[in-house]
Amino acid sequence: MGNTLKEILAQFRQSLADTYPPGEIGGMELAILDRLLNYSRVDAILHYDTEMPPFIAEKIKTIAERLLKHEPIQYILNDAYFYGYHFNVTPATLIPRPETAGLIDMIVDENSEADLRILDIGTGSGCIAVSLALAMKFANVSAIDISDEALAVARENARRLKARVRFIKADILSISAPAKPCYDIIVSNPPYIADSERTSMDSNVLNYEPHTALFVPDDDPLMFYRAIARYAHTALVPGGKLYLEINSRFPGETCRLLAAHGLTDARSLPDYRGLPRFVTATRR
Repeated sequence: MGNTLKEILAQFRQSLADTYPPGEIGGMELAILDRLLNYSRVDAILHYDTEMPPFIAEKIKTIAERLLKHEPIQYILNDAYFYGYHFNVTPATLIPRPETAGLIDMIVDENSEADLRILDIGTGSGCIAVSLALAMKFANVSAIDISDEALAVARENARRLKARVRFIKADILSISAPAKPCYDIIVSNPPYIADSERTSMDSNVLNYEPHTALFVPDDDPLMFYRAIARYAHTALVPGGKLYLEINSRFPGETCRLLAAHGLTDARSLPDYRGLPRFVTATRR
């Protein structure tokens, strides 16, 4: 006989109690129930006394063991909830953060026109490109990334969510500028964490998320922003807009760098926690 759902969840919580706070355990529990059983919180309550097949108990036990090693729940479940959608994620892609949703909100709120041409630089899981393709009217969205593995994940997310996005393998540090302006909007959440900041980061990030998508050298923390600014100055149409997620340590430096590359109206904006997290600029 199998254990009831209530018993299985009690064992799950108990096994993690010394490692995670109760609120985080509750969130992971809901994610597991949704992924394994397609249950909401209400569904779980209604089925508390239902005996579960042994394989469900074993799966949840295995998930708990991986969580005890600080592996992110999103990688364990191959799923991250972002901007109203479920995205596949793997260790080849960053896990989408709530802050990045603010970047998409900004773009959607400030650009109501149809048929805009958008480029997402360093797309990873495709969360920005796919969300914009679904949120904006008839947008023509392209996305680039240097990683074949990440592009495979992004393509699958676009296919599953029925978003029209063109994915291209390219390295922003060496990509050639287009012959003429071709984008109304360029957006990027590039690597921006300085190497010296590693010591303050959680082990679930350091040990599992792709370092090439996270870190930049201490002696050149804006290297990707410099390359993006150079590209955007040529690739954006006049009046076209650049939207960036940034390291909250460098808002002023990022704005000055964009201005030095011929972009105007550079300004930093806060995220939901009040930290300077975004920079926008316009091509003259």
